[in-house]
Amino acid sequence: MSLLGKYSFLKSIYNCKCPRCHEGDMFLKGQFFNPVKFSVMNKNCSHCGQSFEPEPGYYFGAMFISYGINTALFISVWVALYLVNEDYSLTLLLTLLGAAAILFLPFIYRISRSIWIAIFVRYEGKNQKFSS
Repeated sequence: MSLLGKYSFLKSIYNCKCPRCHEGDMFLKGQFFNPVKFSVMNKNCSHCGQSFEPEPGYYFGAMFISYGINTALFISVWVALYLVNEDYSLTLLLTLLGAAAILFLPFIYRISRSIWIAIFVRYEGKNQKFSS
């Protein structure tokens, strides 16, 4: 994979694009800040037809990726709080951790699923067209 291909791969993960063609959206457009619909995925890629739910329970492994990202987030909040105020209360720490978890929930949910499917579905080029 070329250097440009690596950036394209990372960009498709970050933008939650189809891992097979890097064109179609995995999630509904414009619903990122909707507390009810931020998690709704398209069934298939609108460009190449790749299924975004290849089998029931497919995204169970994405939970572990989400766990790792949340751990990094919690440590970052903890260190930032310590740098700002060395004498903080447990209540303040837990409040900030809870607020950060809720604030970043849509991003972490989407990115962990995007990473998980990108691990198993390989890029086949932008010229792949859906044919049914």
